[in-house]
Amino acid sequence: MSSSINPRTYDAIPPRKVAFLGLGVMGYPMAGHLAKAGHQVSVYNRTSAKAEAWVKEFGGSFGLTPKDAVKDAEIVFCCVGNDDDLRSVVLGEHGAFAGMGANTVFVDHTTASAQVARELYEQALSLGLQFIDAPVSGGQAGAQNGQLTVMCGGDQVTFDDTRPTALAFSRAFTLIGDSGAGQLAKMVNQICIAGLVQGLSEAIAFGQQAELDMNVVLDVISKGAAQSWQMENRGKTMVQGKFDFGFAVDWMRKDLGLVLDEAKRNGARVPVTALVDQFYGDVQQSGGARWDTSSLITRLRKPAK
Repeated sequence: MSSSINPRTYDAIPPRKVAFLGLGVMGYPMAGHLAKAGHQVSVYNRTSAKAEAWVKEFGGSFGLTPKDAVKDAEIVFCCVGNDDDLRSVVLGEHGAFAGMGANTVFVDHTTASAQVARELYEQALSLGLQFIDAPVSGGQAGAQNGQLTVMCGGDQVTFDDTRPTALAFSRAFTLIGDSGAGQLAKMVNQICIAGLVQGLSEAIAFGQQAELDMNVVLDVISKGAAQSWQMENRGKTMVQGKFDFGFAVDWMRKDLGLVLDEAKRNGARVPVTALVDQFYGDVQQSGGARWDTSSLITRLRKPAK
């Protein structure tokens, strides 16, 4: 059994030649599910040792550059850190676009700006390629379990061609709208999470201050209108003060920065999001840059005497 992905049942999808660029905590298991589903996978990672380890675990092949990795691929998947990382693997003489054949689809799972998605979409079309922005939600556990939720922006025909293959690592792969719409939908997702985690933090801190058994309280209220994924999956670890896992505060601040930049462009008012972003800044300064996002509660607890 693979150590990096959890077993799941795959639908019978005709095997395709695919590439996956970026083998971080998300990309490594996502690419693994593609291989387990029977697709022929070539991978690329900035540090080639990670790519070699992936091939040793799952088979397939790896390229020393994005251009090498995407040769002969029908679909190229990508999951890297930010706009600049994305441009670095896509553009230039060694980038993916330089090695992709006509009508090949580039599916970008990076959480990036809507602006870079539209930019690369236009560039892809000019080269006879296809591009879909497809950020994901579900975190590392969702990637390992093959149960990610994917929000897509792009053309319907391209989306329809890509979706069956992408279901190897996702439970929902949905076209939201035109190019950039996937990234905008991910921003909506992060706005929701920011508010939910802050509310849950305040609730738990309040209950602890009132000397309630918060494990019991969470069991009760999770069966009512207050229920949420955050409560179900993070409530009790917040009570225990455990944050050494999950989606890091650094990553959340990057995502909220994208939200705030987009809000300036489109005129949306996001006062709670802006405030929670500042709160995450406090967590970073207190040494929690790599803690899970649920570590917001640490700001609300009284220092030990």
